[in-house]
Amino acid sequence: MSDGSLQDRIERAAASGLRGKDCESIVEELLVALESGQVRSAERTESGEWRAVPWVKRGILLGFQAGTLTDMSTDKSVFRFFDKHTYPPRAFTIHDGVRVVPGGSAIRRGAYVAPGVVCMPPMYINVGAHVGTGTMVDSHALVGSCAQVGERVHLSAAAQIGGVLEPVNASPVVVEDDVIVGGNCGIYEGTVVRTGAVIGAGVVLTRGTPVFDLVNEKVYRGSPDNPLEIPSNAVVVPGARKVSSEWGMSEGLSLQTPVIVKYRDDKTDSATALEGWLR
Repeated sequence: MSDGSLQDRIERAAASGLRGKDCESIVEELLVALESGQVRSAERTESGEWRAVPWVKRGILLGFQAGTLTDMSTDKSVFRFFDKHTYPPRAFTIHDGVRVVPGGSAIRRGAYVAPGVVCMPPMYINVGAHVGTGTMVDSHALVGSCAQVGERVHLSAAAQIGGVLEPVNASPVVVEDDVIVGGNCGIYEGTVVRTGAVIGAGVVLTRGTPVFDLVNEKVYRGSPDNPLEIPSNAVVVPGARKVSSEWGMSEGLSLQTPVIVKYRDDKTDSATALEGWLR
């Protein structure tokens, strides 16, 4: 079945409140298409803008509405798991070419994980996410619902790439190719990190976070209609700025603020080089 006809079926099912086996078959078809990379929950336009694909997200939501709570426990005497039957963990084989190191990681149905991805335990990739080849998802890292992660990205330990499932037209969280995301980072609310950027450990990026560029002497901000965008090859580290109120200044208070201190160069590449022999 073509993507267009799948879209039509999802739109009709969502509009009519369809449930039961017919609805489950539509959801299953969507999950297979997402896992194969035939469809994505977000797409990049020719101008470089990232946009959500609303009908795909409607289909994912349809799966939650159609699903019933089921026991997914593998060892009922120790660990027990209960979730919608439409979204079990995704089953991989050696032929998928994805390296999932033992230790408690999980990848949900409907996530695309390219050959060559390395998953260090425990990590989690949620439905609708897209993870490109050569990317490493390190321990305790999260790739949220419908997040888009490019190729050769390193998501360091405890990095959180937020998910955006509702509203269906909301901007996705995007990490483009060759980005380094440091440990304990949080990237949320439709933020776009452009190719080659380095996000230092502990940086938190949201739509409302101003990012100060010391190199170009400008401030990057998101808005209700536009995501926060981190420029290509920017090196972002945690910073702080003084609060503006008189009382706050008298108390010596400051606010957390990411700061672009430089743009990527040979020295940066050497310091952030991925250990190819680990792959």
